[in-house]
Amino acid sequence: MYTPDEILDITIQMGKKKIAKPLSSKLLLGFVGGAMISLGYLAYIRVASSMIEEWGSFASFIGACVFPIGLIVILLGGGELITGNMMAVSAAWLDKKVTMKELLINWLTITVANIVGALFVAYFFGHIVGLTSSGAFLHETVTLAQGKVAASPLQAFISGIGCNWFVGLALWLCYGAKDASGKMLGIWFPVMTFVAIGFQHSVANLFVIPAAIFEGGATWSQLIQNFVPVYLGNIVGGSVFVSALYYKALKH
Repeated sequence: MYTPDEILDITIQMGKKKIAKPLSSKLLLGFVGGAMISLGYLAYIRVASSMIEEWGSFASFIGACVFPIGLIVILLGGGELITGNMMAVSAAWLDKKVTMKELLINWLTITVANIVGALFVAYFFGHIVGLTSSGAFLHETVTLAQGKVAASPLQAFISGIGCNWFVGLALWLCYGAKDASGKMLGIWFPVMTFVAIGFQHSVANLFVIPAAIFEGGATWSQLIQNFVPVYLGNIVGGSVFVSALYYKALKH
């Protein structure tokens, strides 16, 4: 492992690299990021749904254990995820390596690409292939989606903070590890934890809520009302509770 001071320097450099990528790369890698997080959530649904009646909450824990594959693929294989950029690009901005305009344009670009990737998986794999459209899988999808949209704006906002505190820490530990196995473990534990707790991830919600919408289990207005506070909470969780906190503590 690198030291925390070294991890901060690596994070700042990663934030700069994210800004420097050409637009076409950002859009393509953003699509991959949205799709991979959605496929991780799809794996959660497929695993947990088949055992939820017999195993109860332990089934949700097993589902949470497979969800991190999405972020593992993104960080080790290549991909751009807005919740990760909320942490890494913020660190570069705090160190005056990128401008506020560059940060906001990056966030907007990656968010749009993530939305496309998430909707792609929800519609084609969930609805057309039928992986979230029948039986226990449909029931779990609608139950998860309704649980998300039932939260008040304040609850959704605070839940978003908790989620991206863990996602930001997953990036932090990934950047701190020196080999692939260390990076995978650094990603897996924080992500598994936020999923097991039930915190809300804006991009993951862009998969599960539309997956329910395509089956008549939710509405687009509910998605928008959920997305805004969760997204804002994710910003605070990644940029304040990880980047700003560590920058303030470690940068002298």
